[in-house]
Amino acid sequence: MSPVHFSFTSAFVLGLMGLAFHRTHLLSALLCLEGMMLSLFIALAIWALQFESTVFATAPLLLLAFSACEASAGLALLVATARTHGTDRLQNLNLLQC
Repeated sequence: MSPVHFSFTSAFVLGLMGLAFHRTHLLSALLCLEGMMLSLFIALAIWALQFESTVFATAPLLLLAFSACEASAGLALLVATARTHGTDRLQNLNLLQC
């Protein structure tokens, strides 16, 4: 495994571990998701450059568009949660109370 692939893999795994083990605030979960999407975007862009094909050139842009949609939906949920519950702590959220 080359050092470039190792760095992107470790960035993705660190984001995944942060999402799995550090779930206190919704904002920290959203930041971990954005870190994972950024590492996937850079890895996919490098993969598309290695193949030197126009077919794979649109894949990073498509992933970036979905990542922007995910970020906007996450921030909208963060604002709605902060307005209704007064905090963004994930322990205060209960789906059964809705």
